[in-house]
Amino acid sequence: MPHNPIRPWRDVDRRPSRRIMVGDVPVGGGAPISVQTMTNTDSGDAKATLLQVTAAAEAGADIVRVSTPDEASTRALKEIVRESPVPIVADIHFHHRRAIEAAEAGAACLRINPGNIGSGERVREVIRAAKDHGCSIRIGVNAGSLERHLLEKYGEPCPEAMVESGLDHIKILEDNDFLEFKISCKASDVFLAAAAYRALAGATDAPIHLGITEAGGLTTGTIKSAIGLGQLLWSGIGDTLRVSLSADPVEEVKAGHEILKALGLRHRGVNIISCPSCARQGFDVIKTVEVLERRLEHVKTPMSLSIIGCVVNGPGEALMTDVGFTGGGKGAGMVYLAGARSHKMDNDRMIDHIVEQVELKAAEIEAAREADDAEVGAVG
Repeated sequence: MPHNPIRPWRDVDRRPSRRIMVGDVPVGGGAPISVQTMTNTDSGDAKATLLQVTAAAEAGADIVRVSTPDEASTRALKEIVRESPVPIVADIHFHHRRAIEAAEAGAACLRINPGNIGSGERVREVIRAAKDHGCSIRIGVNAGSLERHLLEKYGEPCPEAMVESGLDHIKILEDNDFLEFKISCKASDVFLAAAAYRALAGATDAPIHLGITEAGGLTTGTIKSAIGLGQLLWSGIGDTLRVSLSADPVEEVKAGHEILKALGLRHRGVNIISCPSCARQGFDVIKTVEVLERRLEHVKTPMSLSIIGCVVNGPGEALMTDVGFTGGGKGAGMVYLAGARSHKMDNDRMIDHIVEQVELKAAEIEAAREADDAEVGAVG
């Protein structure tokens, strides 16, 4: 069985959007949905910030945002951009000079609200800097920081107010002949965010950055984000995303990829299918999965692994995975390869053996992919 079988009944029909570039990462226009995070170090400390950027990139971040609230941070940004393995977005809120400095430092994208920058001339200066230095822009609408006139008009943050804010900011950029932008309209309330994003998706063809802002800690924030982002992604809305957690940025990246993986929108690393365990288990499923998740983090090749404690569901799940292990009795279980029964393995040697089998399968998949690429190149 192929490691990534095609199942038409689970396809997501993605919303058409125009494509922009964030550095060398395409966003929108059918490009893979990118996963972002944000550093939480002192941005003036280039070394500390780069360590966090690199860790996020190794975990699968496609783009990393760095806050630039002062001159020290925009000075450090030049080194951060130069050494970063992924494009850097500079986070700007009110100071138009910081936006210009960030563009000059090489930021791939500026996260701003044009209406908050100040006068029309200041906005034009920022746009000129973005054009001159090849920056894209993300318009960042947030329910917690809507413009005063919109709050007075609508009485409270609501989808209509958020979309109006976004469209106002879009008009500023379009009036200045700037189309290299994406937009977000985040809220901490899942229903508010989802309603705003759905309305926004119908009002513009700009790429959309998804996020449930201030979602919470690792567990609660991941669950809230999975519900909010999951329903939007399932509807085809979203070109890039961030899972906002009160946790290590690496955890945001992991959660983002898991949400995309669950929807079949991106495939990175090993997808472990495991049972919750019960009295029928032939080995300690929970501990085994915990160890395997850690030991298989280095595998980036998309593939599937089933770890099932007994023979009730184990053989059926193994039929659908690249590598599988189903618990049996007498201290041993059955190893499945490419959906077929292969051989028995003692429980006490099972973890090392599974890691070895996953690595072998990953190498096989990568070799086949390289061969395909070489054949396409030869034909081309």
